[in-house]
Amino acid sequence: MAGLRDLLEIVRAPAALSVPGDVIAGAAACQVLDRRTLGLACSSVCLYAAGMAANDWADRHLDAVERPERPIPSGRVTPAGALGLAAGLTAAGIAVAGLVGGRRSLAVAVPLAATVWAYDLAAKGTRAGPLAMALCRTLDVLLGASPAPAVPSPHATVRALPAALTVGAHTYLLTVLSRGEVSGTGRRLPAWTMAGTAALTALSSSPAGGRQAVIQNALAGWYAARFGLEQARAVADPSAQRVRAAVGAGIVSLPALQGALTARAGDARAGLAVAAVVPLARALSRKVSPT
Repeated sequence: MAGLRDLLEIVRAPAALSVPGDVIAGAAACQVLDRRTLGLACSSVCLYAAGMAANDWADRHLDAVERPERPIPSGRVTPAGALGLAAGLTAAGIAVAGLVGGRRSLAVAVPLAATVWAYDLAAKGTRAGPLAMALCRTLDVLLGASPAPAVPSPHATVRALPAALTVGAHTYLLTVLSRGEVSGTGRRLPAWTMAGTAALTALSSSPAGGRQAVIQNALAGWYAARFGLEQARAVADPSAQRVRAAVGAGIVSLPALQGALTARAGDARAGLAVAAVVPLARALSRKVSPT
């Protein structure tokens, strides 16, 4: 029987900590950050964890060769157990979204769940893989924006698109970079993703003054420093170990970017709360791999 540590590993617990920030950033952008956001964050975490378990189930034969220490090839989690966990978490995530946000949230949660499974079962090893993963995170931000605002508008969710596309772009860069985790890569790839990170940092910063802008820029800078430093190291030494470190930093530092986006939407306090997850995720990643 799988233990708690095995389950935390198969759902990538440190990475799962980066998921609620998607929903919060989306909710803040559309001014619907309220008690429903907590429920949608739980839905999002369930769907993310389902995707991680499904990923390990789909990759079990490849992992037996490349990463035999992972839960399924090492025998700590059975394939049937991983698949059952993925299916159960998917059902739970969709159900919670419907209960909390109604039809509007279901209209996002169902395509999100479908994209998660499509990535794991079909798209991951193809050129469409990074785009599919980016779409998952984009939809995750829009899930936070899905509940009806106090004054309903058919175009309300559009206001969350800039934040959603920013998180999606980060995810695209991270997924492309992760393809060098096992065998390493050339210097050009981490240099390219580092340039993309710099562009996202600039887009998430503000030239204005005031407390809100200061917090927004500080969080964007924190994201850039954490992720950018490891990418720079990967440019100097593009070995598999360095690339894995850069990917891990990109996962763990994402809440800082989400916090900057939340602060940009006008809620600096919520932005700081989102970014506060970074030290916790870093500490947990020393015990459980985020990748």
